Amino acid sequence: MVANSDEMRRAAPRRQRTAREHGGTAQDAPTADDGQAGERRQEILEVAAQLFAEHGYRSTSIRDIADRVGMLPGSLYYHIRSKEALFVEIHDKALDAAAIRVRNAIEPLADPWDRLLAACEEMVEIQLNPSSLTLPIMNIFRSVPPEVKVALLRKRDEFETIFRAIVEGLPLPAELDRSIYRILLLRLLNTADEWYHEGRLTRREIAGQIVAIFRHDATHGETQA
Repeated sequence: MVANSDEMRRAAPRRQRTAREHGGTAQDAPTADDGQAGERRQEILEVAAQLFAEHGYRSTSIRDIADRVGMLPGSLYYHIRSKEALFVEIHDKALDAAAIRVRNAIEPLADPWDRLLAACEEMVEIQLNPSSLTLPIMNIFRSVPPEVKVALLRKRDEFETIFRAIVEGLPLPAELDRSIYRILLLRLLNTADEWYHEGRLTRREIAGQIVAIFRHDATHGETQA
C-alpha cells in the first residue's frame, strides 16, 4: 500500500469516455483542453498531498497549494471545490492504492495464515516506505474538522473490510474475539513508524514476527462461529 503519487494516479477512476457513451454529440467529446485540465488537476492533487503530508491539514492553506503549483488561489477553485473536499479525495485515493496492493498480495494465496502474512508484509512496507503518502495523510486524521472525519471514517471502514475477511478466515480458537483481534492487529500495523527502528530484523521478518505472535490455531477443530 505504498500510496505514492504514481499509485494514487493509477487508483483514480478513468473518466475518458466518448460522447456516444454518454448519449451526447461530437461536441461533447473530450478535447485537448479537457486533457490539459485533467493533467493540471492531477498535479494539484499530488502537490496538495505532499503539502498535507509535510505541514498537516490545518497548516496547509489553499494559498499554499496555489503558490506551489503556480496559480492564483481563486483559479484553484476551477479545479477543486474546497480544501476539505480536496483532502478527502487525496485520503481516499491513498487508501484505494493501499487496498489494491494488499488485495494483489493475498489474491493468489489460499492458506489463511499465508494471506495474513502477505497482508502484514504489505502494510509494513507501506507504513515504513519513505516515499509513501499514506502514513502522513492518515496521521492527520485527528486534526481535521468533524464533518471531514465522517467522510474519512467511511473510507477507512471500507478498507478494513479486507482485514475483516482475512481474520474471519483464520482458524482461531473459539474464545478469541475476532473484532478485538482485528483492531489490535491494525493498530500495531498502522503505528509501525512509531516503534520501528532499522536493526537486526528486516521489514519482512518483522511482519513474520507479527503473524507469529498473532497466530493462535484452534485446537480440536474448534473455531469461533
